[in-house]
Amino acid sequence: MVFLHKNTNTTIMKRFSVIIYAIFAISSIIAQNDNADSIDIRHLDEIVVKGDKMHIKAQDGVIIVDLPAIVKDKPATNILEALAYLPGLVNNNGTITLNGTSSLSLIVNGEPTTMPLQNLYQLLYSTPIDRLKKVEIMYSAPAKYHVDGALINIVMKKPEPLEGLIGQATLEYNNSHFATYSGGLNATYAATDWSIDLGWSLSRTHTYNRQETLSNHLVNDIKHILDDDMTQIAENWFNLIHAAISIKKMKFSYNGQISSDIRNHSFSTGTFGNYHNLYSGLSPSSYHNIAIRYTSPFGLSAGADYTNYSEYKSQNLFKGEEELIYSLNRQKINRYHAYIDIEHTLRDWTIGYGLEYQHSDDKSRQTYIFPPRQGFDNKLREDVLSTYISTESSFQWGLSFNASIKAEYFHNRYNHKWNIIPQIGATFYETPKSIFQLNFTSSRCYPSFWELHGGTAYINDYSMILGNPALQPYINYTGQISYIFRQKYAATFYMLYVDDYFVQLPYQSSTDLHLIFQTLNMDYSQTIGLQLYVPFHATNILNSSATINISHAHQKSEHFHDLNFNNKRWRFSATLNNTIKFTPSCPISLSIDGSFIAGQIQGPGYFDPLWKIDAGAKWQFGKKRCCELAINASDIFNTCNPKLRIKFATQDYTMKSHSMNRNLKLTFTYRFNGFKPKDGTHIDTSRFGTGN
Repeated sequence: MVFLHKNTNTTIMKRFSVIIYAIFAISSIIAQNDNADSIDIRHLDEIVVKGDKMHIKAQDGVIIVDLPAIVKDKPATNILEALAYLPGLVNNNGTITLNGTSSLSLIVNGEPTTMPLQNLYQLLYSTPIDRLKKVEIMYSAPAKYHVDGALINIVMKKPEPLEGLIGQATLEYNNSHFATYSGGLNATYAATDWSIDLGWSLSRTHTYNRQETLSNHLVNDIKHILDDDMTQIAENWFNLIHAAISIKKMKFSYNGQISSDIRNHSFSTGTFGNYHNLYSGLSPSSYHNIAIRYTSPFGLSAGADYTNYSEYKSQNLFKGEEELIYSLNRQKINRYHAYIDIEHTLRDWTIGYGLEYQHSDDKSRQTYIFPPRQGFDNKLREDVLSTYISTESSFQWGLSFNASIKAEYFHNRYNHKWNIIPQIGATFYETPKSIFQLNFTSSRCYPSFWELHGGTAYINDYSMILGNPALQPYINYTGQISYIFRQKYAATFYMLYVDDYFVQLPYQSSTDLHLIFQTLNMDYSQTIGLQLYVPFHATNILNSSATINISHAHQKSEHFHDLNFNNKRWRFSATLNNTIKFTPSCPISLSIDGSFIAGQIQGPGYFDPLWKIDAGAKWQFGKKRCCELAINASDIFNTCNPKLRIKFATQDYTMKSHSMNRNLKLTFTYRFNGFKPKDGTHIDTSRFGTGN
């Protein structure tokens, strides 16, 4: 159930009916004209049966995607890049979102994690595709995963004792205005009762971005026309270390990410003059996570982890040769997390319940050395305690489902709240050709620690970024109805309602010439949409898939500083992925992908339409094709550069980004498999013993 305002109920129900009819009409057309997907039988010297492999399945409210088969001939070299080919997944400038959801979590092998998304992205970027088994999409995550909202579970292959030491080494070159170099090594080894997994990567990054802004700023009935052209350059060394060892039912893991030699420059020229803003790392920024997990043979699983994060930077702001600001920013976070889950099977029913606790200590400080200004030196403690009960079952007449309800208590200096979080996922089918799926869930999203301290960062004399100690978490309600035909085609109708939604927005002050960037709560954000996923192919050379998304977004705020806004807009996006392989055994494959999006809104603003073309090639060679060379050109025509326009009441602001996504990447991969275990390390005892 999605909570909507009364005056929108009638309109929404009409749209709902029309869209549902459209789903069934499209499904009927596909069923009648699906010759390309029927099994092709040709009578030659012997009977040859040829058919397409099914890439999508549904079970117990979970959509299972054979992602390795989808990206087999794509120039993707790691799991993060492979995720971009999931139906409905969008990579929005480094942030992964899933159409039809308002929040998305990622986990690996079903194991709960407190790792921030950006840190998890880095880990997946360094993990080879060969380790991937499948991907599970859950629009409503069961409570046992200890996340709220939508979830993507990345299931890895388990190493087998007889495989020996397997892994790969990678060298990569990127050029997006500046050159970036990286290298990595991943390896795994398994014996009878234990396995070990190691990964390491090192990169030297050097990025570039340019933004033009035009601000028609009204103060005291006088309009000031202000422009600015800012170039941003960032560089650092980045180390990533991953190690995990599994011994029978126990698993120990460590994830570390260290950034050093950090220097972020911005150079701006405009109405107020020339500015140079420099952020320097005074010590390496580090993230360390240590985790332990135990899974019993009788339905109990428990785990705990500890996370330490540290960052220490300085800011120097110059106007010409004159230094305007010198400040120090420091953050230290210690977080402790533990959980326990128990499942019982009673005939055809599985009953589960669990408990989770998380405690965070954030010590942050902002000090102005020059000129003397008020900063802060705060300690922020946060506690989250939750408990849940869940059930799941399957019936012979075609219905399977999982449902849970979680009670969560959140406590910090600003909030003390109980939240009730329901979840349900259901799948119905009589035959695998026609599958229906229903999902509903709610979740709560909390702001970053740094924003709650209320600090200030100066971009120049005109623009600044303000924290917001009054920022409230938002809660979202999401529902989806999906229809999957022939385990290939999928249609999803979705509705989202987010109460107290927050996002960072620019605001032209009504009292002075200052542009303020601040994260604020809105009244709500609401989206209704339909997504279609259709794979197809022409002969045996071209394999393609198309994803189309049509939605209507509505964002409203009665308290945007001293203003209010009510922004509504239709949104359309389409993606077409194409893979060309001249013969099944050909070592070279080509890909050409295109995407288009129009109608995006953000608060009172809207974005101009965007489109881009990507192309790539992959060549496999060497003994047993152990070597791979991939080249990928993203946004070839440099057209996918967002342009934000805000024009309402007294606000008139435009921001245009340049060179955000254009990139040329060259990757060399060497896969190895050796150092076999000695004879006798694996003994077959399946026929021995008394069975007690």
